[in-house]
Amino acid sequence: MNDSLGLVEVIGLIAAVEAADAMSKAARVHVRSVANADSGMLTVICEGDLAAVAAAVDAGKAAASRLGECVGTNVIARPGDGLGEMIANKIGSIFDEPKAKPAKAEEKSAKPAQKKK
Repeated sequence: MNDSLGLVEVIGLIAAVEAADAMSKAARVHVRSVANADSGMLTVICEGDLAAVAAAVDAGKAAASRLGECVGTNVIARPGDGLGEMIANKIGSIFDEPKAKPAKAEEKSAKPAQKKK
């Protein structure tokens, strides 16, 4: 991952959506996810080049502060390779489809079909 990461942590879904909207409009960044950090606390994560991410984080912070509370922000200039994978696999997004549960093995008590005479 060569792109920088920007994080804006807010309280409330409306503030998170407003922050994500402002971030995507302020600079050429990709809003990667809106992750649920804690009860009511959400983190908007974006990626792009360093200057764009910094501008987007500032815009997201200002927009979220108007509607709710902005808890904190961070810009990571050159994240390590493992960080991008962790965000994709572990953190995810609140807007992702729920993952399907693995199918259970056939029950042992299932009886084979009997032929009618």
